[in-house]
Amino acid sequence: MADSIGSLLFKDKQLRLLLTLSNTSREWYLADLAKAANVTYIHTSRFISRCEESGIVATERHGRAKRIFLTEKGTDLASTLQGVVNKINQPKAQQPQQQPQLQP
Repeated sequence: MADSIGSLLFKDKQLRLLLTLSNTSREWYLADLAKAANVTYIHTSRFISRCEESGIVATERHGRAKRIFLTEKGTDLASTLQGVVNKINQPKAQQPQQQPQLQP
């Protein structure tokens, strides 16, 4: 999203983390999520903690590892954000150039 209007509207790292987490084809752990979203482990850990407090994500402990997944609220939010990102990234519609009309 660099160099786009999306980077003006959203915090890029947080958006990447949420959208990466919305990929439910695999289980996400902090280190895997950080690597996939290209975000530092510590930033990911802090963000996930804040999201958990807000009810956007839930975690399950597996020994020392923490599995992370979106809650229903988080899934709805990620879906909405993905729709906004898709809309932002759509190419401009080709609009015919209108000549200004001169009034006599």
